[in-house]
Amino acid sequence: MIIQSFKFLKINSLHLVLLLFFFKTNGQSDNKINLEISLENNLVKGKHLFILSGQSNMVGLKPEESFTPIIEKKYGKEKIIIVKDAKGGQPIRRWYNEWEFDDNNLDDSIGNLYKSLIDKVRKAVINKKIKTVTFIWMQGERDAREELADYYEKSLIGLYNQLTNDLNYKKINFLIGRISDFDLLNKKYKHWTRIRDIQVKVAESNKRFDWIDTDDLNDGVNKKGIKINNDLHYSVSGYKILGQRFAEKAIKMINSL
Repeated sequence: MIIQSFKFLKINSLHLVLLLFFFKTNGQSDNKINLEISLENNLVKGKHLFILSGQSNMVGLKPEESFTPIIEKKYGKEKIIIVKDAKGGQPIRRWYNEWEFDDNNLDDSIGNLYKSLIDKVRKAVINKKIKTVTFIWMQGERDAREELADYYEKSLIGLYNQLTNDLNYKKINFLIGRISDFDLLNKKYKHWTRIRDIQVKVAESNKRFDWIDTDDLNDGVNKKGIKINNDLHYSVSGYKILGQRFAEKAIKMINSL
């Protein structure tokens, strides 16, 4: 049995508002969101939506310390929505629903972290007009460790397309944090530099995509008070800089289009 809400479309000379439909099939959501996208000119009243996700180095980023203040200063607290959902030590297959690999040992909860993320987005945008959407991604270490670079590019682009489809909005900005210089010799994580290269390749493949450098963020003192150098994770100050870089680049991306 399929229950489907009616589509609503309103057009006038000033703006176009799309109320997207959400439906369930056999009790399962297809992740479509009732997102109200405003496509008016730059004077439109709408909010900027920022979606942050990834693994441990996104977990370590506390938006309220350095990301949110910059975004709020630029757009105003009432004009932004920030959604973060991240989990340490996870491969991209936990977000990408269409992951395919011949090894059944890697078939661990495909796409379940994406469901957690999209559920948070759904709750955050209810009855809100959205002016822009920026997806910020900090992940890749686990895939480098598991030597899955052959599948990473398809998964990364697929994840972006998955989000645009579920939001029914094709103009999402995609900002990638390139994994650091932790293992440039590929001794511990054999596909480390390959994942780095893929992230840059994808980030430079579309005018709505971009990336930030994190190579200088894993030196200093970590949250346990231990001095680190070229560590897998970032220092206390490194995480603050990470948030700052994401915010500044996100604003630049929004302003450039």
